[in-house]
Amino acid sequence: MSDRRKTSKSIKALTALSVALILLDIITAGYFIIRNMNKDSETEQTEVTSHDTETTETSTTAEETTEPTTEAKDEIDIIIEGMSLHEKVCQMFIITPEALTNDVDVTAASMATEKSLAENPVGGLIYFEKNLLSQTQITNVIDTIKDYAEDQGCIPLFYSVDEEGGQVARCADALGTAYVESAYYYRSMGTDAAYSNARMIAGDIKGLGFNLNFAPVADTWSNPNNTVIGTRAYSDDFKETARLVSAAVKGFSDGGVYCTIKHFPGHGDTAEDSHYSSAVSYKTAEELRANEYLAFKDGIEAGADMVMVGHIIVPEIDELPATLSEKMIQGELRGHLGYDGVIITDSLGMGAITNNYSSADAAVMAVQAGNDILLTPDNFLEAVNGIEEAVNSGKLTEERINESVRRILTLKKETMNIG
Repeated sequence: MSDRRKTSKSIKALTALSVALILLDIITAGYFIIRNMNKDSETEQTEVTSHDTETTETSTTAEETTEPTTEAKDEIDIIIEGMSLHEKVCQMFIITPEALTNDVDVTAASMATEKSLAENPVGGLIYFEKNLLSQTQITNVIDTIKDYAEDQGCIPLFYSVDEEGGQVARCADALGTAYVESAYYYRSMGTDAAYSNARMIAGDIKGLGFNLNFAPVADTWSNPNNTVIGTRAYSDDFKETARLVSAAVKGFSDGGVYCTIKHFPGHGDTAEDSHYSSAVSYKTAEELRANEYLAFKDGIEAGADMVMVGHIIVPEIDELPATLSEKMIQGELRGHLGYDGVIITDSLGMGAITNNYSSADAAVMAVQAGNDILLTPDNFLEAVNGIEEAVNSGKLTEERINESVRRILTLKKETMNIG
């Protein structure tokens, strides 16, 4: 064989070997590339799975955090869904024991009370001096009615009283609980006195069985000729009234009873007494907001459980009494002051209302205006029937009734077993 042939064969062998090595490198490289790609894919999948798990855990934690609120809301809605229209409408009334049983000067809970409560399961009862004979007597009355309500599956009631101190002190006058002078006489003692007096009153009435007080007065005695409020007010200065009312609200709350600031939009500047006739405030909306509203604003921020609306006409805003005025309640109290809690009327049995409206008309107008609770109408059954007829005719919607009942039950749920 010649040297040229040997060289040619060597070159071919080397070339074949080189190609083989190159192919081996390509295959090996491809193997590692694919292997690494699979690893990356597995890592990404693991990260996604881990992230999904974390998201699920976070979501679960968030749901667990919000569950109590959701459950509470659902529970109230479920209760409302199970109530008849009549039961819901009755829940919107606080009346006297006399109005419940159609008796005179009620001082005991009887079978008539039980029967009447079953027929008309009201939201609450209010007691006056004529109903109070002794501390033991009123405690037994309230305890007995609580038993009636529980036996019948009724929603627990508000047991209310006007216990401001001074000239409006039902329990102190009739039952000998601790006597507190009218709020005005403590104004120089500051917020400590306002708080301690309120807390003492709350402790006394709670011990008797009451859970709702129609106090403190948030009116400012700005008109010296005003007699309906006078020394019931904490001050004749708007800012001072606001500070003292705020302290009193905290005192009542710490004492364990629901409290009510009254009488929106302010009854301390009127010349008339709404117990007997229409009362008028000639303030503009701007003047009310800069003055009278201060105490209501601070009282709301301090945690007042209810706001009572008075029968005060403010011609600059509306010709209707505030209790029947959507402009005053929805526009001013809920709108301007941003209050979203329970609103209660002053007594619908006062002359400012009864001289001008039937019980049915006043009740329907009060609900249309935005009140949640109607206090002591002149004729309770006429008022209830008026609202029910208004719903059945489409003048009022049942959802409007539900809104008020929802607020009432939400408040009651804070301290009462309604579930």
